[in-house]
Amino acid sequence: MVPVIKFLDFNDTSQLNRISEKTAGVVIEAIQAEGGILPADNVFMKQLRKRCRETGALLIVDEIQTGFGRTGKLFDFEHYNIVPDIITIAKGMGGGMPTGAFVSDKEIMNTLTFDPMLGHITTFGGHPVSAAAALANLEIITEGNLAEKANRKGQIYIDVLTKHPKVKSVRGNGLFLAFELEGEGSVEKVINKGIELGFISDAFLFDNKRFRVAPPLTITDEEILLSAELVIKALDTI
Repeated sequence: MVPVIKFLDFNDTSQLNRISEKTAGVVIEAIQAEGGILPADNVFMKQLRKRCRETGALLIVDEIQTGFGRTGKLFDFEHYNIVPDIITIAKGMGGGMPTGAFVSDKEIMNTLTFDPMLGHITTFGGHPVSAAAALANLEIITEGNLAEKANRKGQIYIDVLTKHPKVKSVRGNGLFLAFELEGEGSVEKVINKGIELGFISDAFLFDNKRFRVAPPLTITDEEILLSAELVIKALDTI
């Protein structure tokens, strides 16, 4: 474990004064993915950006799950009209091919080139096949306006599924949604029933009351309605 790590409560602006000139950087998911798709508050993100700039701490946004159109923007931090110092990306970057990246400006990147010697290299980083796949994937997402379309597609799920009495609430953006269910063990029951019916969902590591809806960005309206119908059938069994 990296030493001298401190944690702040998510969305609590009163704790931002704990970021000081001794803070090297702040790492944050603008949406806490495994926390049940919990978005950051807009005011919190803006004040966090301001505090990091005041103290010289680097603001590092983890876009591993949220990047490449998943939340209705190419990157989730765009919802907050801020620019981080560093973003980390992977998953949706390669369109199924294994790849990831650490993104920053040239000044910051140059600090990683020599100290420590060979400390920031990777054996397969920049592999030409994965790089070509990532470029093609980015072109499909941008030229097809898939990020923008994710907002409309996600709203279809919300409109259909929130009508069910077992659904208490929904949160998230785009095609990155979490539906809260009533009843102990309801999420596990829906996920298991979904396997029987022909859809795959997922629970969260740190929230056992919600299940995940995060289909491919290329999903059609017809496929959305079909999958939502299957989810409703699963909900009817709990």
